[in-house]
Amino acid sequence: MGKKNKKKQNIEGIFRANEKGFGFVEIENQEEDLFVPAKHVNGALDGDTVRVSITKPKEGTKKAEVKVIKIIKRERETLVGIFQANKNFGFVVPDDKKFGTDVFVSKNKCKNANNNDKVIVKIIKYPEKGKNAEGQIIEVLGNSNQAGIDMLSVIREFDLPNEFPVFVKEEAEAISQVIDENDIKNRKDLRQDTIFTIDGEDAKDLDDAINVYKNEDGNYCLDVHIADVSYYVKEGSKLDKEAIKRGTSVYMFDRVIPMLPFELSNGICSLNAGQDRFALSCSMEIDNKGNVISGDVYKSIIKVTERMSYTDVNKILNNLDEEVTKKYSKYINNFKLMEELALILKERRLAQGYLNLDIPESKIILDENGKAIEVKKYETTFANEIIEQFMLTANETVAEKFYWLEAPFIYRVHEEPEYDKIQETNKFLFNIGEKIKCSKDNIRPRAFSDVLDKLKGTEYEKVISTLILRTLKVARYEAENKGHFGIASKYYCHFTSPIRRYPDLFIHRIISEYIKKGYNIDDERLLEMQSKAEKYAETSSEAEKLATKAEREAEDIKKAEFMEDKI
Repeated sequence: MGKKNKKKQNIEGIFRANEKGFGFVEIENQEEDLFVPAKHVNGALDGDTVRVSITKPKEGTKKAEVKVIKIIKRERETLVGIFQANKNFGFVVPDDKKFGTDVFVSKNKCKNANNNDKVIVKIIKYPEKGKNAEGQIIEVLGNSNQAGIDMLSVIREFDLPNEFPVFVKEEAEAISQVIDENDIKNRKDLRQDTIFTIDGEDAKDLDDAINVYKNEDGNYCLDVHIADVSYYVKEGSKLDKEAIKRGTSVYMFDRVIPMLPFELSNGICSLNAGQDRFALSCSMEIDNKGNVISGDVYKSIIKVTERMSYTDVNKILNNLDEEVTKKYSKYINNFKLMEELALILKERRLAQGYLNLDIPESKIILDENGKAIEVKKYETTFANEIIEQFMLTANETVAEKFYWLEAPFIYRVHEEPEYDKIQETNKFLFNIGEKIKCSKDNIRPRAFSDVLDKLKGTEYEKVISTLILRTLKVARYEAENKGHFGIASKYYCHFTSPIRRYPDLFIHRIISEYIKKGYNIDDERLLEMQSKAEKYAETSSEAEKLATKAEREAEDIKKAEFMEDKI
């Protein structure tokens, strides 16, 4: 009996450190984490796999308390930090404050590092009983004040792949930058259609293009054309294996760490205006209430008519710039029709309970040396909204179609929040006379959006938007459809960005195979694809988490740099 109890008490999980000394342990397939007081951390570091035993069981909303009894696996062997030199030794102050201690480096292990250099240190001895960690410098990145070193540090800290391996580059370079004429016969030729890309001015990988018109019944026809990346990145190829490893592109101000090499992301896969390009297209017929009456997915060849920016489309829609309006005068009706449809789609979405969380993003302006010179609010216009509404609709249409086909697939999943967390939020909302109305068995997006609508424009809007965001679960990728709470959608996937996200590329490959084989796939292949869908959903979710952390870290560094001379 004693043995059984002991087994039950000893739990394994991932330790997440807090800068203040305490931490939490995340348990697989368990929503609630466990609290580790500082006195019970016992040398565990952020990301370590640990075994813990419960010291205090969970009470009401209070988490269970545990102590670390064994470190099973160390998460990191290296750290990025600033070297501080003394006469006969030095210390590395880690960039990651969660590490908890500086790293002692003896004189013969300093690798010619100078005071204030950014370095990578390999940990030889982990901290224990109040003693510092000990390490050996394996790479000197450069002086911490040197341009670009801060972003290089982030790349190294998160172990992001800065370069493509030679064999991957060679495979990319071998791909022709001209489309294969022989494959046109297998595709719908849409090169005569009026098609637009609408992106930010500085976007280089253009993977989505759109066309809107009305049919004889007075319904809207929305065509969303997405770069046919899976045509070039073949299953099992070197490019494919590298893309699986990366999972996503990472955006860090003056640089991007792309999922695919330049030859594809900015070359043959980018839907550049005036150039023939292969696409995977989703055509939808939509009524005047925003309901998708029918949807079709097929292979196409397109030629983008004009590359537009959000800024210019906004100027045209609001008649803000005579010169721009004149330049694109023959397309004004196209943009007006897009605006009309996007408004209908948004209205329908909001009625379903779509959570329109208006949390402002910051735009950081860098000078030519990569130094932050300005931080301002990232301005979006209805032109951004047009693209967002069209992409959401295409993603839903594709997800629903392949869900009913029972195809192996990767969905974008956002499950409903926990009832206990909502109750905690309601305690705060009670003070301002509001409440998220729900019961344990009936949690709907509409209840959240009602509160947001009531507080729109008030002094509480921003704080409540942030509070609600923290109440919600984190979206992830799964091979099983579980709906998307945040956008109030039963079926949702990521279909529209195969240049920069692996799940999109993977489902493109599945869709392409279904089309090629007339929607008749044998059981053995279905099982194989299902197994891959499960595996890549997990690896892509992890890659996304890492990319988000790196991007946030980069943003924090630049904001701090901007504020440095304003203290």
